[in-house]
Amino acid sequence: MQSLESHTLNAFSKNVQLTQKQNQVLHTIEAFTRDHLEKADHAVFVLMGDAGTGKSLILNQLFTNLAQNVTDAYFLVNHPELLKVYRELAGQTPHMLKKYYQRPTSFINKLHKLGKRVNLTVIDEAHLLLSKPDHYNNYYGNNQLEDIMALSNVTIVVFDPHQVLRTKSFWNKERLLNLVASHPHQVVHLKQQFRMQASPQLMDWLDHFIDGDVIRPVPTDVGDYDFRAFADAQQMFQLIIKKNNRSGLARMTSTSGYPSTLDGGKHLVNEGNFHLPWDQYNFTSTPWAEQPQTINEVGSIYTVQGFDLNYIGIIIGPPFYLTADNRLGVDPSKVTDVEIFKRRPDMDNQVFGQSKETLLRNSLNVLLRRGIKGMYLHAHDPKLEAYLEQMINQERLNH
Repeated sequence: MQSLESHTLNAFSKNVQLTQKQNQVLHTIEAFTRDHLEKADHAVFVLMGDAGTGKSLILNQLFTNLAQNVTDAYFLVNHPELLKVYRELAGQTPHMLKKYYQRPTSFINKLHKLGKRVNLTVIDEAHLLLSKPDHYNNYYGNNQLEDIMALSNVTIVVFDPHQVLRTKSFWNKERLLNLVASHPHQVVHLKQQFRMQASPQLMDWLDHFIDGDVIRPVPTDVGDYDFRAFADAQQMFQLIIKKNNRSGLARMTSTSGYPSTLDGGKHLVNEGNFHLPWDQYNFTSTPWAEQPQTINEVGSIYTVQGFDLNYIGIIIGPPFYLTADNRLGVDPSKVTDVEIFKRRPDMDNQVFGQSKETLLRNSLNVLLRRGIKGMYLHAHDPKLEAYLEQMINQERLNH
């Protein structure tokens, strides 16, 4: 069985061969960076793309190339699990140092204290940057991206509006482009999916499902991909265990909707005969999915965002239901993750209400883009579960 550790590290490694398009993007960003480093004009390069299009891979190879030639270069990511992977890679890469990789808040506060600027910052998962003060996390500014841009000659941003998960990090494409508009900037979009071995037809089906369109039958061509719905979450878990024993990196995950508090205790995701605790806080330097005991935990958006899994089991929790016209509905009142919705003065009631539905659809979208070889679904809502079985499993029965 392949080592879990090597799988994740290799997925981000500088040794992975880029496609022709990815290589072209890499060279475009390098040329932009070198040009603007000489001008010191707070230039910004934005790389957009859905989950699985290779954004992080390009960014890591870019930073490995540039950091060895550019002084005062930093790699920022507001995701503790991903930060562990990048620091581990740095420790294995000649001339790279772990101190180059930091959380945005630590970086901003340190540079403000020193009263200095740096030449280059690259930001992975920029959709996780805070866009309002967060005193709990010692951030007292109004917008982390704005602060980082002011502290850098050149800023390179990786951004996916469909992975914004909290109101305190509320972004969309328009907000981002408005922020960079007054600076020299360039925007490139990546579109081709590389993580999942699913067909373009299945990826299109998932897009429509998440967006709340009428749920249609799954296309007959799903690619080399194991896609099923399970009436019994425990049965789904048993299959995940088998897949994990065979190929590793198979894990159970869930959306919000089950008891969860940050008190260090175990809170169970209960779904019929299925009873497992949420992922425990990870004090180690090893990412959650690479730890063997986590096969007996339920992953969340906070532990799997940005990572590959070979097979993923997803429990679609109480906030999601089947509407009368067979669409994926969202009920924000059933959310149990108190961190998702925090009031902010720059959002009126209507925008705040709309953002709740968007954030919940995004959270499910993050989970639906993790599985490389296969994905299994179980829905808490009986009507949604029955309909998904009908729409998904009929493709398997026909073949």
